[in-house]
Amino acid sequence: YVNKYYKREGQFDSSKKFGTGLEKEKEKEKDKNKNKNVVTSSSKTSDIKCFKCLGRGHIASQCPTMKVMILRGQDVYSSVDESSSTTSSDNETSEEDHPIESAYPFYGQLLMIRRLLRSQPHESHLSQRENIFHTRCKILDNACSLIVDSRSCCNYCSTRLVEKLGLTPIPHPKPYQLHWINEDGDINVDKQVKVKFSIGNYEDQVVCDIVPMEACHILLGRPWQFDKKTMHNGLTNEITFTHKEKKFVLHPLSPSQVIEDQVQMKRGSSTNENEKRRRKKNLIKKKGKET
Repeated sequence: YVNKYYKREGQFDSSKKFGTGLEKEKEKEKDKNKNKNVVTSSSKTSDIKCFKCLGRGHIASQCPTMKVMILRGQDVYSSVDESSSTTSSDNETSEEDHPIESAYPFYGQLLMIRRLLRSQPHESHLSQRENIFHTRCKILDNACSLIVDSRSCCNYCSTRLVEKLGLTPIPHPKPYQLHWINEDGDINVDKQVKVKFSIGNYEDQVVCDIVPMEACHILLGRPWQFDKKTMHNGLTNEITFTHKEKKFVLHPLSPSQVIEDQVQMKRGSSTNENEKRRRKKNLIKKKGKET
């Protein structure tokens, strides 16, 4: 019997499939050499130091953090992200494009109004902690009280202001009943008025619903805040917005100024009520004489 995989000399046949042991050993030696090369290359890359993040294993142009670090001696004083620096530069350019204008309350003798607010004067930043935004605006050369309150779903104007200044009301497109503004019960709101007012250099026109309001002359609610995209500073009680490509900052009255205004408005309302009573008495007397 002669094995077909062997030659006569006793050597392996070249076509035999079992003689692969030497080839496997050679492949193992090649893999070991490759691993050695990888270790040596990784050791070389670990020696590389990045000058941006001070890390190892990469160069500054391939830094994953992309931060700019300021080095003085051996201390790291500050590090600034490039994205934040670009955004800050963009903000600076946008602020230059839109200069900020401060709008302070209009000073003058206020029109009549009744109720005295229950605020107490405190002269500091804490004075605005328990106060809503209260200022004074100018309407037809008259100083009027203005409040901005986000809890109000509409813009309101006092009936006294409309009567005093002779503003022309217009029919309300969607009449409704109001429950909370007055103590006399439900109020039918069926009229509106366009009011032009100014606070400093800020001039605007707002459509307000006419109600018998006693807290102020003009109350700007959510519609005005939504249209102007206002930003409210909870600490200083200032309101910032953009109007006609100009940035405005409305400054509030101090609590002591609010009380002074309310005292003046209460005096004016009392004199107006006395005049109305006199007119009613005169009308009654005339009717009695005619009968």
